[in-house]
Amino acid sequence: MTWLARRRRARREAEYEDRRFKASISRWVGACAMRAVGIVMPVIATSTVPVVANAQVAEIARKTSRTTTLLRADSTVDLGWVYDAVDRASPRVRAAQALARATAARVPGATRPPDPELQFGMMNYLIPRLTPDPTLGMRQVQLMQMWPLPGKLRAAGSAARARAEAAEARAADVRWDARALAAMAFYELWSSRARQVIAGESRQLLGDVAAVARAMYRVGDGRQADVLRAQVEIARMDEEIIRMQAMAEAAQVRLAALASVPERTLDASMVLPVFPESLPPRASMESLALTGRAMLAAGEAMVRAAASDAQLARRERWPDLRLGLQYGERKMDMGTDRMGSAMIGASLPIHARYRQARMRDEAAAMSAMAEFELRDMQNETRARVAEVYATLARARRLATLYRTTIVPQADAAAMSSLASYRTGAIDFMAVLDNRMTVNRYREELLALVAEEGRAWAEIEMLTNREWVPLVGRSR
Repeated sequence: MTWLARRRRARREAEYEDRRFKASISRWVGACAMRAVGIVMPVIATSTVPVVANAQVAEIARKTSRTTTLLRADSTVDLGWVYDAVDRASPRVRAAQALARATAARVPGATRPPDPELQFGMMNYLIPRLTPDPTLGMRQVQLMQMWPLPGKLRAAGSAARARAEAAEARAADVRWDARALAAMAFYELWSSRARQVIAGESRQLLGDVAAVARAMYRVGDGRQADVLRAQVEIARMDEEIIRMQAMAEAAQVRLAALASVPERTLDASMVLPVFPESLPPRASMESLALTGRAMLAAGEAMVRAAASDAQLARRERWPDLRLGLQYGERKMDMGTDRMGSAMIGASLPIHARYRQARMRDEAAAMSAMAEFELRDMQNETRARVAEVYATLARARRLATLYRTTIVPQADAAAMSSLASYRTGAIDFMAVLDNRMTVNRYREELLALVAEEGRAWAEIEMLTNREWVPLVGRSR
């Protein structure tokens, strides 16, 4: 065989290899596009994302050389189950509830006068024999009771009841805050896992592209720059997958800590709730927050407690009464003499200028502080509702834009570029860029869905009511 014939034969083999690789990549890209539609369409339609596939997550873990626990297919984790776990076992919630019970237990004692004092005495006993003096020796019993000025116990009881109401309201607010933190960790974990799936698809696509680029470069129809670019993109995607996996692990640990459950119970498929279709006006949410937030109710209760303390401090300048009864007896030659006495006394506030007056000033300052703190909490609530409402509205609008326009158009552009590539109008790197753009938009859509979920969770915390229907409350 001549040199020219061998050259022609090598050229035909290279062309055949090129067509085979192009056909293989075309079929794979088409299949990848169909899988992309199957994964992203539920998000486009209902703001939910399907359960993360166990095999896909395991494949991602294998490719990044990271060990992870495989997700179980026989159980799911939904937001209702997370909320139940928080209500049932969160140490923070239970500590706040215990504090509320402890504060309520102080109320009955605050409305009662001080305990009476009972004294036993021996008067005029001779030392060291410790025998009573024949004339003056006496044994006696004395009972003393202090009675506060009328109105003091009522004011103290009002302050104690107000503080108990404030502690109970704070416990309710802690519960809503713990639920919100757990929900944010839940959405972050869901988003990280779902984005890992998309990143795994992109990594697989880049691997196949790199193989094609190397094959084409080997037969002389490709460029070395394409091979190097594919390798760089693979390394960057590996770094992105490792970062996402670390974020998912951190979110899982945080969610397990907030819900007080073992981490392994979260190695399960995650199910999103369905968000409300419409967004109520901001004014109505602000009104609900100002009237229904438990933290504001606690602030109002503390204002009442401070007012009662101020009323009590104003009465401290008046003396308290002390009443007493005394019984004594002594032995005489003719029998036993028995004697009784009654006593009445009062405290003397001789240092009222430096003690009781300062107590009154302190109570007035504390009352003013409670009012200002309540006003600050109301302003903070208004501002936070406005901020979260804007975030929620933006996430919903952008998610709708991504569902209805950006993702479908990007996917159509990717399919069009694939058709152009098959006719030779564009090179394969343009097909790759379009497909990677679709995956990036899908990741951004997942981030918007998670952001909307976090915003709903904070709205629920601010208004102390549920807005998002929960999927279920059992596993």
